[in-house]
Amino acid sequence: MSKELRNALGRFATGVTVITARHKGEDYGLTCSSFNSVSLEPAIVLWSLNSGSSSKAPILESGGYTVSVLAVEHSELAMKFCRGSHEERFSDVDIERAPSGRAIISGAVAWFDCDMHGVVAAGDHDIMLGKVTDFSSGREGSGLVFEQSRFGRVGEVA
Repeated sequence: MSKELRNALGRFATGVTVITARHKGEDYGLTCSSFNSVSLEPAIVLWSLNSGSSSKAPILESGGYTVSVLAVEHSELAMKFCRGSHEERFSDVDIERAPSGRAIISGAVAWFDCDMHGVVAAGDHDIMLGKVTDFSSGREGSGLVFEQSRFGRVGEVA
């Protein structure tokens, strides 16, 4: 992708999430800013995953994933889930477990536990569709926003 296209796309502010899956007793996770709703009835969400991601096979084979919507104070955590091994990503990170057993990032402003609903190949990414089986939005606070390669909050992107 050209630098100009990447810069233009970066003008669209997005929320920041961590996607997790549990496969063969191990947690897998990655930072994602492409999360979005698709349908309320039935409840379906989507996000896109690089086709070459080391998380792709474990997520597909596990049959689902959990989306943790990060709080504004989670910018370092968002960066942590962008690099290193999956074991390193979860090191020293407080998590809770969804009813499915998948990891939820403690302090997330919302979370969605999803069963895999479908996958659509789209260029160098796959669109991951999930049917929401459980969720919570009980924590107060603002969500983390990403715009122009920087983290911030709505009305205050730094």
